[in-house]
Amino acid sequence: MSFKTMRRKTSSSAGRRSSTTRRRSENLRFDEFGFALTKRKDQKLHHRCHDYSFTQLSSVRVKELCELLSYWNGGSFICKSQIERFIRMGIPQSLRGRVWKCLLGIDSLRDTSDFSYQKCLLEVRVPLVDLGVSEYGILSAIATLSETQNHLGLNLGEGSGAPVPRYSADDITVFRQIALDLQRSFPTHRSLMGDSPEAIEGQAKLFRVLIAYAKYSPQVGYSQGMSYLAAVLLMQLGEEEAFWALTALLDKPKYLTELFDLNLTRVQHQVKVFDQFLKHRKPLLSQHLESVGVSSVHFVMPWFLTLFTSLPCWDSVLAVWDLIILHGLSAVFRTALTLVELLESRLMDLTDEGAVLPLLLRVPFDVSKYAVFIPALWNTEVQDWELKCMSGLVLDESHHGPGQCQEQKVTPSAQASGGKENENVQEGEKTAEKESVSGAKSVLTRVMRLAQRYLADQRGRQRTEGQGAQTQARTRQRSPAPARVFRSRTGSSLTQSQRKVTTDDVGFKQSYGPDHEGEASREALLSSQWCRGAATMSLCQMQPEEVTAQNRISIGQARDL
Repeated sequence: MSFKTMRRKTSSSAGRRSSTTRRRSENLRFDEFGFALTKRKDQKLHHRCHDYSFTQLSSVRVKELCELLSYWNGGSFICKSQIERFIRMGIPQSLRGRVWKCLLGIDSLRDTSDFSYQKCLLEVRVPLVDLGVSEYGILSAIATLSETQNHLGLNLGEGSGAPVPRYSADDITVFRQIALDLQRSFPTHRSLMGDSPEAIEGQAKLFRVLIAYAKYSPQVGYSQGMSYLAAVLLMQLGEEEAFWALTALLDKPKYLTELFDLNLTRVQHQVKVFDQFLKHRKPLLSQHLESVGVSSVHFVMPWFLTLFTSLPCWDSVLAVWDLIILHGLSAVFRTALTLVELLESRLMDLTDEGAVLPLLLRVPFDVSKYAVFIPALWNTEVQDWELKCMSGLVLDESHHGPGQCQEQKVTPSAQASGGKENENVQEGEKTAEKESVSGAKSVLTRVMRLAQRYLADQRGRQRTEGQGAQTQARTRQRSPAPARVFRSRTGSSLTQSQRKVTTDDVGFKQSYGPDHEGEASREALLSSQWCRGAATMSLCQMQPEEVTAQNRISIGQARDL
């Protein structure tokens, strides 16, 4: 049988499957987020809940949010604090795309980039035409690409008199993988479900966005999970805007740069970081999961790569995305920790891996409901410095192994050798003392050094502000009192920029009311707890006998803060 005959037969069978899918998708109703309202047994099959409990903003609040977005300034502290306030209350579905666009800085990213989305699509069109593949026929495209890959293998273009193709084996691999993932990405959403005109166009848009990003960032390329991210963005934004939003999420250090790469080493590292969080915050649960044979990589990696789009309640998924787009990678860890905390009591009662893992991968409806999950999410805190400390701990353990002592002892043979060897040993000891190594002592040392630098900077700012306050007091004594004097905030931990925000915020309160009073001092409140939290985290890692006298003094100083 010839290659062309096989392609025709495969394409015809794909056409029959698509017509069957079209008949099944007829007469379906969809919820407010675009998911098909299926029978209850089908809801369990697709793990999708349509009983939403998200809060809706009043018309006054919606108007205030529109005004905020109209003069949005991504570098403004007031804008960010106000948008966080609205995200906490709940972003309306009609404005979510605008909010994401502002937070991700899509316009500035597109304007400052040399990459042209439309030009890239024209370049990609050439190999697709040569392969006889169209993004408007995904099923037939999968069949064609699979047959081409199997028939030609890695010897594309070789042979006597054969024309040189304008595509490579890597191109075919990427095209085929993207086409396959389109069939798995939200199969019950109206923009991707079945063979309707809307679904065909939605699949074509998703295919183009993913192909364009693979060309835009070849060092990252395409990996499984990206199709879910791009599909969610396309539900809220236009095609080109969704591409630049995906670029911002995957390229900006604040977001998902540490999750995606060609060989998935970055996400594996972040899974280990989460494992450290779990050991420190939920030690009993961590030990229990380990005892039943469940590793964090089994459930955390799917959560991270798809950004929790597997949760059954879509209003909760969108609220999670709002928080991630606002705060970045730390919000990803917050979400994962919240899920584990809500499931802790059920997990502790299970002793079989076959029961534990499905519970984590298919979170129950009652746990993921907006009214339950989102308040718990906002009450869970993960700071950037915690991420850095945990990441450093993982790197130390990978280099030196867990439980190793940071002190290097001189062996008897090294002492006997003397001379240069003895000098090398002493030099190695000095170097080892300076380097960060695994274990609780290393973490405590790093945290205390950071705390000392932080305190020095803070005291310097306080002295500067005190001198400035004295100067302003003398100036006020010489000059007539103004008509209106703003009362300064109590506490000397506010920086000069925060004092400026305090005065600027007065005018803003006239428009938005006093509900958000104290937003500007949030950073000062967190900073006052910084050192206490750092010392507490380090103490949790240390055994009582490991705390030396010097460490006790350092910890006491941190507590006195």
